[in-house]
Amino acid sequence: MGGERLRVLSFPLEDLVVPASLSYAEREVARALVEGCSNAAIAAERGTSVRTVANQVATVFRKMNVRSRSEFIAVLAKMQPS
Repeated sequence: MGGERLRVLSFPLEDLVVPASLSYAEREVARALVEGCSNAAIAAERGTSVRTVANQVATVFRKMNVRSRSEFIAVLAKMQPS
């Protein structure tokens, strides 16, 4: 895949519904995860460390009660309006 982003969901990212319990930074990380970005790519884009992004990803997963990126995408997809 070498740096390219995989579009995972079929709706516009601008319309993505994420839980209100996520902080602004966590929402940005969630959007990047939906785009298929790696932690390193998210860190580079946000100007932060990979460790910070990993912590934010873990927090997003904990708040959404999921254990993986694929489970995160599946739960998030179910939250989207029809």
